[in-house]
Amino acid sequence: MKQSKFPPGWDADRVKRVLEHYEDQSEEEAVAEDEAAIERVDETTMEVPNELVPVARELIAKKKAS
Repeated sequence: MKQSKFPPGWDADRVKRVLEHYEDQSEEEAVAEDEAAIERVDETTMEVPNELVPVARELIAKKKAS
C-alpha cells in the first residue's frame, strides 16, 4: 500500500479533524464561514484562471518565505 504524503504540518489526524468539521457542518454554518472569509481585511478572494494557479501559488510561497 502506498504511503500518503501530507503537506508540512499536516498528518492523518489533522486531515480527519478537518473532514469531520466540514461533514458535521450545517448549511447555515457553511454559509456563515464562507461569508466571514470573504469579509477578511487581511486577505483578498479572487478568481484566477486554472492555468495561472501554479504561478499564483509560487508567488504566494515566495512572499511567505521572505
